[in-house]
Amino acid sequence: MQKWIMFVFFAAASVLALFLLTFGLPEKPVDESAGLAEGVSLLKIKASNYEFDQTEYKVEKGSKVKLLLQNTNGIHGIAIESMNVTLTKDSPSAEVEFNEPGTYPIHCSIPCGEGHLEMKAVIVVQ
Repeated sequence: MQKWIMFVFFAAASVLALFLLTFGLPEKPVDESAGLAEGVSLLKIKASNYEFDQTEYKVEKGSKVKLLLQNTNGIHGIAIESMNVTLTKDSPSAEVEFNEPGTYPIHCSIPCGEGHLEMKAVIVVQ
C-alpha cells in the first residue's frame, strides 16, 4: 500500500515539474526604486488605452523625481512640454527636478487611437 502512495506522489510531482518547465515560472516582481540615487523618488505613470492611471500626480517642490512610463495596454508616450521631457517605449524614464510650484500638464505623445486627444493628466508641484 505504501509503495502505491509513493508512486502516486512521485507521478504527481513529476507532472507538476513538467508543467512548470513547459509553461515557465511566473516572473519575479522588479523593484524599480532599488537603483535610485539618494534623494530621488520614483513616480510611475501607467498608461493604458486612452487614459493614465491617475488624472493628477503630486510631488513636492524642489524634489528630484525619476519619471517612469509603464505601458499596461497599448503603446503610449508621455510629453511634459514645459519641462522638455518626452518618455517613450524605447526611453521610458527620465530624472526631473521640480523647482517651481505649479501644475505641469502631461499628455500622450504617441497617436494611439481615437481617444488619444483626451489622454491627459497633470503633475502638481506643491
